[in-house]
Amino acid sequence: MSIGPLDDDAVDSYREAGAILSDVMNEARAMVEPGTTHLEVAAYAEDYIREEGAGLAFPVNISIDAEASHATPGRDDETVFGEEMVCLDIGVHVNGYIADAAVTVDHSGTPDLADAAEESLAAAVDAVAPGVEVGYIGGEIEDVITSYGYTPVLNLTGHGVQQYDAHTGPNIPNRGVERSVELEVGQVIAIEPFATDGRGKVTEGTDEEIYEQVGSGSVRDRRARKVLEEIEAFENLPFAARWLDNSRADIALRRLKMANIVKGYPVLKEDDGQLVSQAEHTLIVTEDGCEVTTAGIHSFD
Repeated sequence: MSIGPLDDDAVDSYREAGAILSDVMNEARAMVEPGTTHLEVAAYAEDYIREEGAGLAFPVNISIDAEASHATPGRDDETVFGEEMVCLDIGVHVNGYIADAAVTVDHSGTPDLADAAEESLAAAVDAVAPGVEVGYIGGEIEDVITSYGYTPVLNLTGHGVQQYDAHTGPNIPNRGVERSVELEVGQVIAIEPFATDGRGKVTEGTDEEIYEQVGSGSVRDRRARKVLEEIEAFENLPFAARWLDNSRADIALRRLKMANIVKGYPVLKEDDGQLVSQAEHTLIVTEDGCEVTTAGIHSFD
């Protein structure tokens, strides 16, 4: 199986990241049970990744019901899982080479919505090959989700993955597009269908626990300077406020945002629906199709 322009070290790192992610995802989602806290699951998964000698491509996302992305527990969060739809989105990197995957754990009594995301992901992966347009892949996703009577989230997409950058081109739409870019051998992409019982559009909420360094510069505030030193160790990858040592880091983060040194990622929520499901794999485009680096993630009955 040819990987085209990717060198062997990069391919090995992508595969290792995918294997670690598959293992931690299977353990973390087994923990998603009513009464367990969000923070317990996130901390377990993040510690697991670090203990494996890998890095976190972004904080563990735990999205509940109408939430779609960018939700992660705060430092002292005591929120527990209930009878809800839960999306887990986890990212791992090895030497900067990233694996990104998501699953839905349904305790809401709506398993077909979770199935719609999973089945549409499978159809999309089957369609991947060099020369295939990403809009065609989006059409495969849309066809499956609508066949269940649900709607794809139209303003969220899959994406390319590069070293130390989990969101690059090409965007992989969740609906059919007539004219779009073609996949090429050696591209690494994350296909990420979202299905909803709403109208298929997410907007930004007010909660914000995930940040990313986007600039540099000096700040006068001593606390902000100290927090910036911590942030620089994350190598421009997204981080959680709870990862910072300073218990008053929220004030420092606000000042760093005002200086355009960091940006925040507000939680994204479906406009008028009650539930969102998600499924995601990372894969490498090969000459004869693709290699799914996160293929070890399996469904539980």
